[in-house]
Amino acid sequence: MNSDQLFDDKVTGQPIFTVSELSSSLKRSVEASYSGIRVRGEISGLKRHTSGHIYYALKDDNAVIDAVSWRGTYSQNVVALEDGLEIVAYGRLTTYPQRSKYQFIVESYEATGQGALLKLLEERKQKLEREGLFDRAKKKPIPLFPKIIGVVTSPTGAVIRDILHRIQDRFPCQVIVWPVLVQGPGAAEQIAMAIEGFQNLTPRPDTLIVARGGGSLEDLWAFNEEVVVRAAANSTIPLISAVGHETDTTLIDYAADLRAPTPTGAAELAVPVLSDLWRYLQDRIKRLTDTAYAYLDNQQLRLKVLERSLPNPLNLIEDKRLRLDDWQDRLVRALINSHRQAKERLLYLSTRLRAPKELLQNLEQQKETRGHLLALHFARLLDDQTNRFSELALRLEQASFHKILERGFALVTGEDNHPIASVKQFPDAKPVKLTLQDGTLSVMKVSGKLPSRKEPPAKTEQPKLF
Repeated sequence: MNSDQLFDDKVTGQPIFTVSELSSSLKRSVEASYSGIRVRGEISGLKRHTSGHIYYALKDDNAVIDAVSWRGTYSQNVVALEDGLEIVAYGRLTTYPQRSKYQFIVESYEATGQGALLKLLEERKQKLEREGLFDRAKKKPIPLFPKIIGVVTSPTGAVIRDILHRIQDRFPCQVIVWPVLVQGPGAAEQIAMAIEGFQNLTPRPDTLIVARGGGSLEDLWAFNEEVVVRAAANSTIPLISAVGHETDTTLIDYAADLRAPTPTGAAELAVPVLSDLWRYLQDRIKRLTDTAYAYLDNQQLRLKVLERSLPNPLNLIEDKRLRLDDWQDRLVRALINSHRQAKERLLYLSTRLRAPKELLQNLEQQKETRGHLLALHFARLLDDQTNRFSELALRLEQASFHKILERGFALVTGEDNHPIASVKQFPDAKPVKLTLQDGTLSVMKVSGKLPSRKEPPAKTEQPKLF
C-alpha cells in the first residue's frame, strides 16, 4: 500500500474534509445541539465596543467561555452588565471558523437572585461615594416657596396624579412634567436626560422631583445606574428623590439633596401648606396688632403720668414774667448807680489833672536832668577806661624785650629771623643778627667761637633801628 492509498476514501471508507467544510460542519453541529440554552457564570473582562456590542467572558471555578451581547438585544435588559456580576444567560452557542473559537451569543440574561444585585449595588455605591457624589456638604436647601416645580416621572399612573393633586391642595404653583420611562431598557438614559434637560430650561424650575412607584429591586434598577446618579449629583437645581416605598433605597437617594419616603411625600416636602401659611400669617398679624396696641396703651399711660408731673405752663410764664420785671427794675437802678459813680470818678480825676503847659515844662526839666546825669555817667566811665588803658600800657612796656636789651642783653637771630639760643645753632659761614639796645649787628661764626666783644670790627656800620 503506497502513500496515496492511505488518503483514498475508497480504501479507508472515510470522507476527506477541507478545513472550511470541517469548520462549517462543526458550526452547524454546535448550533443545532446548543441552541436555546441557559448558562450560569460570572462576567469577566467586559468590553464595550463603539458599535454598541458588548464582549465579555462567562466563567466559573473551572472554565471560561467567551460571550457577546449584541446591541439590539442588550438594550432590552434591565440590569447593565458589569464585571463581577453573576448572571444566568439565555442564548445559543456558535463557533467562529476564522479563529477556531466558539462563543456564547447572549440573547437575554438576568442576575442570579437579589444577592448578586445587592452585591453589585453595594460595590457601585462605594465607588460613587469615594468620588464624592454623596457628600452631605454639597446638599442644596429646598426652596420654601417655589414658583415652578419640575417632575421627572412616567406620564401615566398614580404617581404623577398624586404629586399634582397634593401640590394643588397644599400650595398651587406651576408644575412642568418631563415624561420618561421609569423601568426597563432605556429608562436610565431617559431619566438622566430629563434631569440634565431641566438645567437648561427657561424659566428654570426652583425644585426637581424624580419619582416612581414601588417595585422589586429589578424594577427600580434604573435609579441605581451611574448615569442617573451622576445626573442627580450634578444638578444645580435642588432635587428630591421619591423612588419606591419608604423601605426602598436606590442610589439616587444618596445623590439627591433630599429623599422623600414616597412620591406624595416628595410633593409635601417641595411645597408648604398654603392654609398653614395663612393661619401662621393671621397669627403673626394678630400678635403684631396686639403688641402695637399694647405699646400704644403703655405709651398713653406713660404720657399721662408725665403730664401729671409737669407744672402748669401758665404758672411757669407768670413766674418768668415776675422775674423779668424784677430784673428790669434792678437793671434801671444799676444803670443810675453806675452813671452816678462814673460822674463822681470823672470829677475826682479832673481835680488831679494838670495843665498841658505845666506838664511840658516838667518834661523838659526831667529831660535836662536826665541828660546831665547821663553825661556825668559817661565821663566817669571814660575816666575809668582811660586809667585802665594806661595801666595796661605800662604793664606791656615793662614786659617788652626792649627793656631787657637796655640791661645789656642781645637778641641773636638767623637769616629767617628765628632766635638762636645755643652755639650749636649757629650756622657755618652765614651771618647772624645781633639786636642790641640801640641797633642791629651782623656777625659770623669763626672757629666755633664768637668774636670777642672787645675786638672792634673792621668797619663799623651804622646801626639800624626797628
